[in-house]
Amino acid sequence: MSVQKRVAAVHDLSCVGKCSLTAALPVLSAAGIEACPVPTAVLSTHTGDIAGFTYHDMTEQILPIINHWLSLGLTFDAIYTGYLGSFRQLDIVSEVIDKLRTPENLVIVDPVMADNGKLYTGFTKDFPAGMRALCKKADIIVPNITEACFLLDIPYHHGPYDDAFIGTLLHGLAELGPKQIVLTGVYPDDGRYGAACYDTLTDRIDYALTGRIDGIYHGTGDLFASALTAALLNGRTLPDAAFIAAEFIFESIERTKAAGTDVRFGVNFEAGLSKFASLFSESV
Repeated sequence: MSVQKRVAAVHDLSCVGKCSLTAALPVLSAAGIEACPVPTAVLSTHTGDIAGFTYHDMTEQILPIINHWLSLGLTFDAIYTGYLGSFRQLDIVSEVIDKLRTPENLVIVDPVMADNGKLYTGFTKDFPAGMRALCKKADIIVPNITEACFLLDIPYHHGPYDDAFIGTLLHGLAELGPKQIVLTGVYPDDGRYGAACYDTLTDRIDYALTGRIDGIYHGTGDLFASALTAALLNGRTLPDAAFIAAEFIFESIERTKAAGTDVRFGVNFEAGLSKFASLFSESV
């Protein structure tokens, strides 16, 4: 049996809503990976379409957590970052990457800040420039279409998206510094939806597309990036990992739509974890 992989997961903790750490921890664990959380904030729920949520900032605890880990001699196979709520947290997480980075590990940045053409509540128009600097330190970034447009400072438009537009985004994002890009929210027509991958070493673009289900489903970006990270650390290629993640999300949305539950509280990914885990049973 191989040595268990370990990931430092730097995200907020939304206690209800199936996003951020409540998505990353079970998905990574199901794939046989030790997931070590670094909570950037603790919220009662996520902030999308839910009023009155509580929020506790954990900024002051981030570096003490990392420094304690370093004092124990801990190393990590990946550093995986998500929602960061301030410029100060961007600077601190940049320092976290510097502290934990080794020649062997992966730095995966999900530049969570926008969707559907708009920045999330609380982010100012200059925030994408700060996120751009963090993306320069990443090996892999996982933006959605809106985030890609903000990172590149180009106009957003609703899909469907043709190959030329997707290619422009992927090549532009590569110029920021990451070796690989996985762009989510890609759909060439009304029947297909998923992601596009670009590897700078091979100069190759691959698509990972499933069916498309109308509607807004909170937390699916976090679930996708977590499933992608899990698959990569289990030795899958970037296109294979992206397809595994896309299929996992599609089936979770399909399950949720069939049940008719309140989509504000996330998708039912839990019922698909056993199938997801089985993909890596030989790796674990």
